[in-house]
Amino acid sequence: MKAVIQAGGKGTRLHPYTLALPKPLMPVGDQPVLMILLKWLRKWGVKNAYITTGYLGDLIQILCESINHSDMEISYSKEPEPLGTVGALRLLDTVLTDTFFTVNGDVICDMDLNAFYAFHKHRRSTLTVAVTRTVQKIDYGVFDCCNDMVTHFREKPKMNFTVSMGVYCMEPEILKYIPDGMPFGFDDLVHELLRQNTPIYLYPHDGFWLDIGREADYKLAQEIFLKEYKSSILGC
Repeated sequence: MKAVIQAGGKGTRLHPYTLALPKPLMPVGDQPVLMILLKWLRKWGVKNAYITTGYLGDLIQILCESINHSDMEISYSKEPEPLGTVGALRLLDTVLTDTFFTVNGDVICDMDLNAFYAFHKHRRSTLTVAVTRTVQKIDYGVFDCCNDMVTHFREKPKMNFTVSMGVYCMEPEILKYIPDGMPFGFDDLVHELLRQNTPIYLYPHDGFWLDIGREADYKLAQEIFLKEYKSSILGC
C-alpha cells in the first residue's frame, strides 16, 4: 500500500509555534507528529509514503532523512505554490496508480487501516472518508423560528456532528477530478464529486482521534497520547 501525507500547510491556527516549525514537526511527547504518523502507517503495512511539502518543507525532509526508515520508502514532492488540501495529489499522478491512503499531516489516530481498506474495496468506492462523531457546545442561546416567530429555544446546546478525520482511501481515478497546477481543497473535491453523482462513502471510527491543528487539541494530545494511546497506535 501507498500513502500520501499532506504536509504543505502553514499551520496558521498554531501560530506562533508554527512560525519556527511546520505543523507536522510539532512534538507530541517525545516525537514529532510526522514520526507518529509514519510509525502508524508502517504498523498497517504501508511500504511507500509520499510527503507533500511546501511551507518549511526542507525541515521536514531533513528530519525524515536523519531517521532510519529501512522498512519504508519515503519520497517527497514540493508544491511550487500552495495547492490546497488535495491539489498536491496531482504532483504524484505518475506514482498513484493503485488504491492509496491520503492523510493530513496533523492527525493522530488508532484506526485499523486494514479494515478501512477492506470497507473501501467492498463499496467499490472512488473516495472513502474516515469520520468520527464530535460534540460541539454552542456558546449562545439558539432560536428556531417560523415566519419570524419563535417555535423553539435552546440555551447553549450541545450538537453532534459527523466530521472528517483527515484520513482518506482513494482510487487513482480521483485525480481526474483535481485540476492541475491550481489550489484545490478537499471541500472542492467533495462538491465536484457530488456534482458529478460520484458516490462518496463514510467509514465510521469510534476510537482515538486528534487533529492537532488547534492549540487546545495540541495541548490535549500532550496530556493523553503518551499515557493512554501510544501503544495502541504505534504498537510499542
